[in-house]
Amino acid sequence: MFDNLLSPFPFAQAMTSLFIAILFLQSGLDKAANFADNLSWLQTHFSKTFLRNFVQFLLIVLTVAELMAGSLALIGAAQIAFNGTKTIALYGGQVATLAVLLLFFGQRIAKDYAGAASLVPYFALCVAAVVMLSF
Repeated sequence: MFDNLLSPFPFAQAMTSLFIAILFLQSGLDKAANFADNLSWLQTHFSKTFLRNFVQFLLIVLTVAELMAGSLALIGAAQIAFNGTKTIALYGGQVATLAVLLLFFGQRIAKDYAGAASLVPYFALCVAAVVMLSF
């Protein structure tokens, strides 16, 4: 049943997908559960930028992207484990890459350069996942 996970490459693919699932499901669920608090903080964060009037819409977009990335990655990890299929996991990695890019853009616009820099390892992981899941 889990014979696919006995080989190093499928194991790495499944574990990377699980990492992405945990990361984005937790983040997306937190944003959804604490929407008002997140919105308040982000409105302050972007108050001096051209994004100030779009914060609520962008928070919704980001929350949906994170929940999609995490859900696709979780389903994809299960598919890799059960039958070796990687398509859904690949979609999860692609949506996750886009979500990190959105976060990075926002941090740069807000001139939170330390926050933007902290996203670089996540971006690298997501891009690596997309490449790894393409084989």
